[in-house]
Amino acid sequence: MATGRVNNYGDALTVVRLVLLISLLFARAAAADSVRARDLGIPFDGTPGPLNAITDVDGVTVGHETIIKDLPDNRAVRTGVTAILPRGRDSYNRPVFAGWFTLNGNGEMTGTTWVEESGFLEGPVMITNTHSVGAVHQATIEWRVAQRGPDASGYFWSLPVVAETWDGYLNDVNGFHVKPVHAYRALDSATGGSVAEGSVGGGTGMNCHEFKCGIGTSSRIVGAGDGVYTIGILVQANYGRRDTLRVAGAPVGKHLRENRVFSEDDKIPDGTGSIIIVAATDAPLLPHQLKRVAKRTALGMARVGGIGSNGSGDIFISFSTANANADQAARGISVRMLANEDMDALFLSTVEATEEAIINALVAGRDMTGDKGHSVKGIDHDELIKVLREYNRHKGE
Repeated sequence: MATGRVNNYGDALTVVRLVLLISLLFARAAAADSVRARDLGIPFDGTPGPLNAITDVDGVTVGHETIIKDLPDNRAVRTGVTAILPRGRDSYNRPVFAGWFTLNGNGEMTGTTWVEESGFLEGPVMITNTHSVGAVHQATIEWRVAQRGPDASGYFWSLPVVAETWDGYLNDVNGFHVKPVHAYRALDSATGGSVAEGSVGGGTGMNCHEFKCGIGTSSRIVGAGDGVYTIGILVQANYGRRDTLRVAGAPVGKHLRENRVFSEDDKIPDGTGSIIIVAATDAPLLPHQLKRVAKRTALGMARVGGIGSNGSGDIFISFSTANANADQAARGISVRMLANEDMDALFLSTVEATEEAIINALVAGRDMTGDKGHSVKGIDHDELIKVLREYNRHKGE
């Protein structure tokens, strides 16, 4: 059975090779042309990396597969898959130290029991919609089998990390439209460089603070201990009510109340939704320290107005690309680590980059109509700038 799956994968890969190339070109063009939060004059603290993206951490690659289709009976597909590979295509050969944290657990991130036990992330982090976790989980194992031979035990052993948020308002989530081939495409298209944001990949059908949202990313360059390091963040944002939204400290959500997704009378728990946050760094951190970093992403979410509500799945994972040989079977392996006393600068940069990544996802959101005619508006950039000016929170003012 395993051999058949690999052959099926190879056949599918052959068919989609040209599609992958074309979609990758479009994704790069979209990333280059899209407006980001800093382009609107929104002020942020800290120093971003050259791309202001998780891919500023050397070796990290990101791929998206976006699925948009209109179906009979007023149904629509607005979903996809996003892949984050800590060491690019070598991610399975060289695991990374990792840690994870859940702020509120009405959600899913598979594989985290082994991350907690072993201290390693062995492979990519995949993000999709709630009801497609199984399909992406299987596909990620098949992809791993196709990429390399068995591990030291002689088996193609894998416990993938697959996370989700719910896109059922805009997407026919119970139609199960994410197939293994979509996960293959996300993995095979993963590259460094600019990262497309907004309604792409797993973020295609997502909303946050009742605006169109989705994927967002940011980074910071930070001095810690005796070195200079990068912290990169990628979010799939799908959480929050309008009233709690804050941008650069200004209570934007209390002003921009038009075109709300939910009416005042909707019996929907406040803040319903979820957010997945992936933090990457090249700082030499051990698993317990990376768990501490993962916890700090929640503070960046709080700056924007996330409260970790009862109905929300707020699940975060962080990893370090340092200590490349830490998983090798040998006696007396040496690893490097920052002293705990040197981590405060990394904590601060994590909070700053998470805040900006969420705002980038928000700014990148565009009006979208989806399943059953449901429609979600992207935030109006001019109105956003107007509110920020009222609170003297616009750059240069």
